[in-house]
Amino acid sequence: MCTGLRRTACLLRLTAICVFLSHTAAYFGLTGREPLIFLPGPFSSDPPSGKAHLKQCEQLSLTRRQKRLCRREPGLAETLRESVRLSLMECRYQFRNERWNCSMDGRGSLLKRSFKETAFLLAVSSAALSHALAKACSSGRMERCTCDDSPGLQHREAWQWGVCGDNLKYSTKFLKKFLGQKRVSKDLRAHIDSHNINVGIRAVKSGLKTTCKCHGVSGSCAVRTCWKQLSPFHDTGRLLKYRYDTAVRVLSVTNAATGEVELAGGPRRYTSTSPGSVAAGGPSSAAVTPRARPTELVYLEESPSFCRPSRYSLGTAGRPCAKDTSCSSLCCGRGYNTALRLTTLSCHCQVRWCCHVECQTCLREEEVYTCKKH
Repeated sequence: MCTGLRRTACLLRLTAICVFLSHTAAYFGLTGREPLIFLPGPFSSDPPSGKAHLKQCEQLSLTRRQKRLCRREPGLAETLRESVRLSLMECRYQFRNERWNCSMDGRGSLLKRSFKETAFLLAVSSAALSHALAKACSSGRMERCTCDDSPGLQHREAWQWGVCGDNLKYSTKFLKKFLGQKRVSKDLRAHIDSHNINVGIRAVKSGLKTTCKCHGVSGSCAVRTCWKQLSPFHDTGRLLKYRYDTAVRVLSVTNAATGEVELAGGPRRYTSTSPGSVAAGGPSSAAVTPRARPTELVYLEESPSFCRPSRYSLGTAGRPCAKDTSCSSLCCGRGYNTALRLTTLSCHCQVRWCCHVECQTCLREEEVYTCKKH
């Protein structure tokens, strides 16, 4: 009970809890707080039939509103599971040589903070979900959406030739509804999270290309079919890793005209003499505080080193590394152990008539390097 002088303190704690829940309740996948139990392979050949999708929706860790959306859309549960798999695999690949290697150990504690790694998890999760939804629409696994409906595309011809554009327009609209994104004016942390989610969506959009195919006698272009196609998700992951490497630490400023909170980047220096700028040494070379760009990942706090075990990661002890490239950074100055390992490989291969290749199995001794504990 909150009585007397303690009432104000209790109200503040309750407000903090409500704000904290508003940050996390609508997120999904790598940014959800539940264990990642379901990590299936790529889509099955057939969409779920009957009420199978209802059971799949109940198995996923979703909010009440998200489960309602899931039940209405057969195929969504499988798409959500695919997006988790996609984001986790890409995150692990992009950070395979980093001190933080996208380990899910300590994920809950990491998401309570506003590190660069938190920003990347938000961006890659929203990007994977946007990508998976667009692909599910074009492959016919979702009942409420179909091919891309951009004006100017020859849909009838596309269907005739078996080509269907990825429907990023629908996936983006549905994603914002699914995550419950609203305009945030006061809550700085929610503002940052929303910004990073949109960076992920923008990264997917930047990879949307128009692909055309010619039809006609001897390959002539008498008839041409065009459709929208997303780049492989690995390209999106590579872009988001670059955004992570160039992420901007921000602070909040209040827009005098609207009274809303805006994100301002840290001091930057401009020494360019391009049109519209001042020569080096003038005002343009002084530190300024511009607004964070819509394509930049932003964060509030400097990240820990991730060298030692902590609430955020298991540390780097025992991690394999490359002697000439990553051991120095990955092992945090502790040095590395060297061991010999025997590996098997195919060798002395010959082509036999007709038509297969016969190979022998050879053993090769190679050195393996792992970071020391102390």
